[in-house]
Amino acid sequence: MQAAGISVAPLSAADAEKLAGAKNCMACHAVDRKLVGPSYKEVAEKRSGEDGAVALLAGKIQQGSSGVYGPVPMPPNPQVNAEEAAQLAQWVLSLK
Repeated sequence: MQAAGISVAPLSAADAEKLAGAKNCMACHAVDRKLVGPSYKEVAEKRSGEDGAVALLAGKIQQGSSGVYGPVPMPPNPQVNAEEAAQLAQWVLSLK
């Protein structure tokens, strides 16, 4: 799959969840419930089927975001490279 200008192979659900934990994503997000940020299923519901959703989410993962799901901003995640961000975005979107 092409995402953010690079070709990435999707990870298995278990590997993607492990990557999310290793990159500290799970400190603020959970698969099926809101923590500090929205659940991954909520993100998938909002973005699934949207053109360019993988690239959009990958960019938000790396650069951060604010105002989409409330007042708490998501900080940038420089520890996540472009390939990892695309793989995480693919996984999140698969949760719908």
